[in-house]
This record gives sequence, structure tokens and C-alpha cells, in this order.
Amino acid sequence: MTMPTRRLGELEVSAQGLGCMGMSHAYSGQDDEESVATIHRALDLGVTLLDTADQYGRGANEELVGRAIADRRDQVVLATKFGILAIEGRAVAGVRGDPEYVRQACDASLRRLGVDHIDLYYQHRVDPGVPIEETVGAMAELVAAGKVRCLGLSEAGAATIRRAHAVHPITALQSEWSLWTREIEAEIVPTCRELGIGIVPFSPLGRGFLTGRITSADSIAADDMRRDLPRFADGNFDRNLALVRALESLAEVRGVTAGQLALAWVQHRGADVVPIPGTKRRRYLEENVAAVGLELSAEELAAIEAAAPADAVAGGRYNAAMQALTGR
Repeated sequence: MTMPTRRLGELEVSAQGLGCMGMSHAYSGQDDEESVATIHRALDLGVTLLDTADQYGRGANEELVGRAIADRRDQVVLATKFGILAIEGRAVAGVRGDPEYVRQACDASLRRLGVDHIDLYYQHRVDPGVPIEETVGAMAELVAAGKVRCLGLSEAGAATIRRAHAVHPITALQSEWSLWTREIEAEIVPTCRELGIGIVPFSPLGRGFLTGRITSADSIAADDMRRDLPRFADGNFDRNLALVRALESLAEVRGVTAGQLALAWVQHRGADVVPIPGTKRRRYLEENVAAVGLELSAEELAAIEAAAPADAVAGGRYNAAMQALTGR
């Protein structure tokens, strides 16, 4: 299969990207050798958009990605993020968006990645203490300096997106979007489409839950961030697993996995949507990439949404502290 492409503003990227966070952060079972092999396999399959951030593994993920692409930089549309400060345990210690920090963070990311420019630079979370105009103004200076090609926001609210875009064109918004996380559909997606901003859904597989491979809360490792997420907690887990079982029944009819069906649903949200499912294993990467070619009819899309309706999902996607950082 030849990987089709989509456009995020002036960037032409593969129709599906690769989220690299889990290779160094948040989930257990890290294996740098397999992670690098997964990145190389992604490039071989035509995946060009690689996504990382400075806070994933306290910089370790950017270093890993940098090593993996060192001799293949011309094949990559490289995205990274700044703004979330150090993680303490599994909690965010705070955010920064002041111009001085923007400049410092970019230079540090360039060093860790071993590159002379970043293709897509996101503010990871909006800093409520700094006007977005100041943050994006500093980011625009990075574009003028040749350190960054295009700008993005992550988990921003509609009003903030408009204000940011008025300062400098925003190429992409990265936010969670999947069958069980659909809040952005009401206001944020229409705002992005009005302004010509591409949409990059992270966790399009519900942090792995929609694959059906997580069958009990007890199977989640103690150091796995999903231990802190309400949807994986006792009382919610089994209710959500019932939705996955319904999805699996539909997938069986098509001869695909539940994860492929869920991912194809996201791919069908529009030509301006480029999901970035995360994995650190080649076998799951190949399964995800195969979903790009899965065509779904209007009837099948409706059946998928009926099997996993958004209002049937039990529990919030984050705890209160993390949720407060979104939609600002």
C-alpha cells in the first residue's frame, strides 16, 4: 500500500502519523532498540509525521527520535511541543508560555533532536498567565529565525485558537479525538475548519483501550499513567469494555481488528484530519497503518457510532488537575 498524504496548512504529511510519547513516557515496557526500529519501519511504510514533546521522558523522547532520524531527516515532518513543565510523579507541575521560555525551550529541543529546524512546533498546553498573543508572537519569531517552519496548538479552546491565528497562522491543532473522546466536535473542529487549521488527533485508540487488548484494570502496570485515568478505574472499566466488545463484533464482520475499525473511523472524520496513534512496537504500527486503507460506508460509520456512542463512555478522560489544562 502506498501511504496517501494529507495537508496540514503548508505541510504535506502522511495521512497517519506516529505518536512517539509511549516510547519514553507514561507507559511501561520501554525498549529503545525496538522503538528506534519502529520509527524506521514507520518511515519505510511511508509515515512521515513523527510527534514528540520536550516533556516526554524529560527530554529522552526527543533524543530517541533524533537518533532514529539522524540519517533520514529529509523523510520526516518533525513535530514537537513545549510548555508543560516537569512531570512530578504522574502529575503536571505547571505550564509556561512566556516569550523567554518559548525561546529557551525551542533551542533545547533543537539540541536534543539534533536538527536545525522543527517542522511543526506546538504549544503543548496554554498558559493562562500569559496572553496567547505573547506566546504566539514569540513562536512567530522562531519562524522568522528559521528554527521552526509552522506553528501549532495543543488542547486549546476555540477562542484561544482564534486569537492565536490572528497573530500568526496556526497550521494544526493537536487534541484528543476518538470514538470515546468527542468533545472537540461541537465548537473546536468547526473553528479549525473555518480558519483552515488542520486537526491532529492524539490517542485515537483511546490510549489503547479501543484495541480490546486491555481486558482488566489489574493488567495495567503500576507505573502506567492509565492507572490515574478515570475511564480505566474500577466501576468504569467494565462498562467501557462492553463498548469495545460491541466494536469487536463489527470488526469481525469486516475481517479487521477493533483497533483498526476505531482508527479508520477517525481517519474518516475529514481530509484535514491526521491521527497520530502511538506505539513502540512494529507489529502494532503495521496494524495501525493498515487502517489507512480501510474504507467505511456511511452505514458502517453509523453502526460504529451506535456500537460505541460517546454518551455511553464511563468516566472522564483525565483527572481534575489534568482536565483543567485543556480547552483553555
